[in-house]
Amino acid sequence: MKRRHFMSTAIATAGVISGMETLAGENSAPARFENRLSLKILGTNWGFAGSTDQFCAAIKKEGYDGTEMWWPGTKEKQAELLAALKKYGLEVGFLCGSGEQDYARHLDQFKKQIDEATTRFEMKPLYINCHSGRDHFSYEQNKAFIDHTTAATRKTGIPIYHETHRGRMLFAAHITRNFIEKNPELRLTLDISHWCNVHESLLHDQQETVSLALSRVGHIHSRIGHEEGPQVNDPRAPEWEAAVKAHLAWWDAVVEQKVKSGETLTVLTEFGPPDYLPTLPYTRQPLADQWAINVYMMQLFRKRYVK
Repeated sequence: MKRRHFMSTAIATAGVISGMETLAGENSAPARFENRLSLKILGTNWGFAGSTDQFCAAIKKEGYDGTEMWWPGTKEKQAELLAALKKYGLEVGFLCGSGEQDYARHLDQFKKQIDEATTRFEMKPLYINCHSGRDHFSYEQNKAFIDHTTAATRKTGIPIYHETHRGRMLFAAHITRNFIEKNPELRLTLDISHWCNVHESLLHDQQETVSLALSRVGHIHSRIGHEEGPQVNDPRAPEWEAAVKAHLAWWDAVVEQKVKSGETLTVLTEFGPPDYLPTLPYTRQPLADQWAINVYMMQLFRKRYVK
């Protein structure tokens, strides 16, 4: 190895390790959380290249409690998933949504997924997470998604959450506030990384709105965003310290509410693959290891809030 390349690699590696050590020290559990939170952490199959059985074996080995994945639309895929979940002793949460451009077809497809996911799977899901509506649908059009999931939860007892996601009805903080104020039964999946990107800030100028949203959170997607994107390249790197601390503060607030209520908090580690994960030009070589980052996030949550 050439000396210049060796020195560059060593310096880069030392920087990452230093950042990891710093975060490990800062992310120890605040006293009010110790051994009091009921927590289930789920792994994502987003970006996983193997079979369902291979994926479930992998997350079981890492120590996850289960997985969140898109509702499998065929009986064959449902049977394949059920077999793997039983084999490895895992739980599941489903993701439902629609990509239809026409509003009527979009809503119909969404309703069908919700109805199937809450009634047709042999194992009761922990929750349903929704990619709900579209950012360009009207308030009344998007409200129909909330109305349907509210009725489904009342009927089945399965919690159904609507995700704070770009392109969907809860794409921005101020838009979400309007939905929260008008729909008292609305519950959220907090993926606040999207809002950092949409508002090009760490939301310091919308603290009241963010606090209101945090009070409605049932489920967390633990990706860390920043002012210019929905995913930092590696949360262990020291240059992302401000973004990491902001997200930890938001998650702390949710955890404190769950501790007080005695409710279980579910968390999906959802750092994504390319092109969510930045890559080198031309080669598209990922700048970091998606799987390792998600395992790190799982361990961070357990260390900070449970152990």
